[in-house]
Amino acid sequence: MPRRLHSLRIAVDTGGTFTDCVWRDRGRLHMLKIFSTPADPSQAIVEAIRRITEENSIVDLILLHGTTVGTNTLLQRKGARIALVTTAGFEDAIEIGRQARPKLYDFFFDRIEPLVPKDLRFGINERTASDGEILTSPKPEELHTLSNQIAQANPQSIAISLLFSFANPKNEEDVAEALKPLAIPLSISHEILPEFREYERTSTVVINAYLQPIMQRYLENLDARLRESSGQRLPASGSRPPKIVVRRAPEAESRKPEAGPRIFVMQSSGGITALSTAAREPVRTVLSGPAGGVVGAAATARASGFDRIIAFDMGGTSTDVSLFEGSIHTATDAQVIGLPISVPMLDIHTVGAGGGSLARFDAAGVLRVGPESAGADPGPICYGRGTQPTVTDANLLLGRLQPARFLGGDFTLDVDRAGAVTKEWLKKQAAKLTLDQFAAGVIRVVNATMEKAIRVVSIERGRDPRQFALVAFGGAGGLHACALAEALSIPHVIIPAFPGALSALGILASDVVKDYSRTILWRVSGKVPTQELNCEFSALAKNAARDFHEEAWPGRPHFHRSVDIRYRGQGYELNIPFTKNLLHDFEQEHHRRYGYIHPNREVELVTLRLRATVRTAQTTRVGTGALARPGRATLGRPSTPKAPVLFESKKQETNIYSRDDLQAGKKYSGRAIITEYSATTVIPPGKRFHIDRAANLIVTIR
Repeated sequence: MPRRLHSLRIAVDTGGTFTDCVWRDRGRLHMLKIFSTPADPSQAIVEAIRRITEENSIVDLILLHGTTVGTNTLLQRKGARIALVTTAGFEDAIEIGRQARPKLYDFFFDRIEPLVPKDLRFGINERTASDGEILTSPKPEELHTLSNQIAQANPQSIAISLLFSFANPKNEEDVAEALKPLAIPLSISHEILPEFREYERTSTVVINAYLQPIMQRYLENLDARLRESSGQRLPASGSRPPKIVVRRAPEAESRKPEAGPRIFVMQSSGGITALSTAAREPVRTVLSGPAGGVVGAAATARASGFDRIIAFDMGGTSTDVSLFEGSIHTATDAQVIGLPISVPMLDIHTVGAGGGSLARFDAAGVLRVGPESAGADPGPICYGRGTQPTVTDANLLLGRLQPARFLGGDFTLDVDRAGAVTKEWLKKQAAKLTLDQFAAGVIRVVNATMEKAIRVVSIERGRDPRQFALVAFGGAGGLHACALAEALSIPHVIIPAFPGALSALGILASDVVKDYSRTILWRVSGKVPTQELNCEFSALAKNAARDFHEEAWPGRPHFHRSVDIRYRGQGYELNIPFTKNLLHDFEQEHHRRYGYIHPNREVELVTLRLRATVRTAQTTRVGTGALARPGRATLGRPSTPKAPVLFESKKQETNIYSRDDLQAGKKYSGRAIITEYSATTVIPPGKRFHIDRAANLIVTIR
């Protein structure tokens, strides 16, 4: 007789190779991994939901979604055709950009092409002063002409970014009102990013407009598929639910469980938001999936007593690394494909190195790995269809992946095909390497790429890796973590209980987060204008309360207030929590970051930031026996006690463990391969490891 669940929360992280699902049933966590469907990511999600719910009667289904749609759209430059409306004379600001050169001494580097071509940039005669005074308002006849010009250009989306609109949005509101009859999605700068720095603000709004139609179409399609699969009645039109409203409309589904499955989306800032918000402001979802991994890694490490970690997420197509010191911090100066995005995002550094990364020889005969990836289609050679060797194939040929233990035995890796096709590929490349030499070379090259990424977030930012633990997750993280930790003298490696789906677990544990900001540019000498600042923060808090009410989130929001501060004359700011010791804290942080302070120089309060958070149900503690797969019985196959694995240039007999068989608290020592449903971990010779009380695998490197 099927069990009846009144409510089910499922976190889904869509990756380039696998779609990971984590959900909680009666206090226990469950996990499912299926192959992604890159052509239509919603197809894999619906199939996963079908598998999870086929034996249950669901009254209220909540989907928490980490998506790569925005990221991939930007990387592939396959976004919407957009028009940009800006102050006359500033049409080329997004092309001029900043003077900073990506390569200082390269005179022949190619500039990043702006997302809006020149013929789709429109200037309007208006002007707002830096203090908010309206100097020139757009004339009705000019607005009418602008509307006709944009209509003839036939864009799919419109970005509006006027000079100093953060100080007074009146002119932007007039332009938006004039363009509303075109029925084209609008991205308006004072709603998305009411901050100074014209280039960065315009770039952010342009990216939002570039992604908006694609993200809206994707979310509508996902919503329709989930309704159909759950047996919900569709509207009378028969084919799809009402369109997601992208201009400040309440999310109806968030109030009515009976309306069908409810979808919430992970943001780059480390919190979830409603479907309508994600459709309206997709620029906030560009690092959606990786952000879930940071949240999950922080929670995992904290449970094991580590509060300083480097999160290392190696998936099928890329590796994401970030640094965590006690609390999660966001940055507002991120760049994706060379374009600035100034909404709050977790500080994550990404490189094109993953399990599916393709190996190749360059024109000089040097072995290269990535950033191109085999993805889920065709995938690595050992999956059955690929024809070019990948990192996964290399790990399999070296014995680090066990063919019959991949995905808990659900999918068998074809080691014979991997060897035969790779040998034939090497012959075509005129390479004289043996399979073992080639595979070991692939691992060394990809490890060098990931080691450099870890150095970027640690050593290059004044952090000593020896004072951190490395939290390794993603399907391929455990295969490479110990080698990277040894190279960087990191003392401990933590392999979480759900390594291959930690991003989904982090999404499941995430709170509802909304970020608000406003540039003020106040000069301060000696005393902080606390009363005036409290008034400004109160206005931001009212906006947050309104938005939470419209989306019907239960619970009272918790507010974190901070201020971007700099010495007068500086070009960049430090973000400092707003307390009565604001100026003192700024000086302390300035001294820590730069080694000096200016005791007599005037200080500028630049931008106020308010982070509003509503707590959600946190995940329960994961035990070693908490993993359950829907509809599967425990596999009865005998374990393999030893297998040959290449270490230190030679194959050595190595212990093979199932993670479920490791005893909590018992000390083990390498060489070892630890297999589990979502990942495999390689323990080099001489390293010690154990399962701790939080069910995490702790490897001692030194």
